[in-house]
Amino acid sequence: MLQFGGRSVALAAAALSVSALLLVVLALPAGASARGVGPAARHRRDATPGPASCDVFSGSWVLGDGPAAYTGYSCPLIDAEFNCQLYGRPDSDYLRYRWKPAGCELPRFDGADFLTRMKGKTVMFVGDSLGRNQWESLVCLLHAAAPQSPAQLVSSDPLYNYKFLEYEVTVSFYRAPYLVDIDAVQGKRVLMLDDISGNAEAWRGADVLSFNSGHWWTHTGAMQGWDYMGESGRLYEDMDRTVAFQRGLTTWANWVDLNVDPARTRVFFQSMSPTHYSSKEWPNPVSRNCYGETAPVVGLNSTGQQASSGQDLVIQAVLRGMRSPVRLLDITALSALRKDAHPSVYSGDLTPAQRANPGGSVDCSHWCLPGLPDTWNQLFCTLLFYK
Repeated sequence: MLQFGGRSVALAAAALSVSALLLVVLALPAGASARGVGPAARHRRDATPGPASCDVFSGSWVLGDGPAAYTGYSCPLIDAEFNCQLYGRPDSDYLRYRWKPAGCELPRFDGADFLTRMKGKTVMFVGDSLGRNQWESLVCLLHAAAPQSPAQLVSSDPLYNYKFLEYEVTVSFYRAPYLVDIDAVQGKRVLMLDDISGNAEAWRGADVLSFNSGHWWTHTGAMQGWDYMGESGRLYEDMDRTVAFQRGLTTWANWVDLNVDPARTRVFFQSMSPTHYSSKEWPNPVSRNCYGETAPVVGLNSTGQQASSGQDLVIQAVLRGMRSPVRLLDITALSALRKDAHPSVYSGDLTPAQRANPGGSVDCSHWCLPGLPDTWNQLFCTLLFYK
């Protein structure tokens, strides 16, 4: 028996019905769960040449000629786990692929224009290490545009602020893998499905908020970040993880609806970032996972991404039910094609022995920097400035 909410409570049953969640998901329009095959086709619709009316998430990857905007050596802020160049990745075509929407030209990323437009403002990413991946990418792109401009990193976990002092622009990352709070109760970590007030205090005042969550909700064993789940004064040893994700995300949505002024703050939510741990998901693999892959997928077996698809359905359903305007940064299908863009063994988080064993410890979840998250930010800025 644990003390929770000021009184003793018994642990609730581990298994909960998913029927309530299915009612939410079934409200989605037909085709909402379709996965892109080859070109990211699930967003296909008529489009005009301008990005304002074009579906920028529907298209294909094309091999370009120009170099990346920065390198793993020139950017002051790349974690070792993302810095593939520094840790010996020998190929470079993964840096040259550019996203081409089917119905328009994607505006190029202009770091100087971004800093000018956002002068005096704060852009904050909130979420897990995939959100950090995108935060570091944006900092690197902006630093490449103004390499001599004075800057300052101020960090105190869970909040990291990178300040471009000349422009008075702050690009922040707040680490909150579940978005909702984790409280300590009698020495145990309780994931509070109905409380977000502790984390959310740091988000107030931001001019742009971009959220992500999902992967940590599926972790078990040593990777699980909590001991119990808590809701409405009850503790749960476990529950269906998709149900838990839906309840936690609904708490986030309620906070946004009640606390964010749409006239002052733009809000985005990133869809699920796919993984490539099983080469059965694509044709002509070169290894058992993403190791050794040097080009995007030509055709995709969507059954390999069903876990992400279920979470994306939850994200879409929750966003549809909100009063506040929240833009979906729908990177799932286009990223699912990029089996070549992960660190695999070229990660500073691995030991030399692990890097020598691509059949064992590889990173097919995160993304190299420079790399795919630079395209996420190109799309992010298109939604921010053009749509």
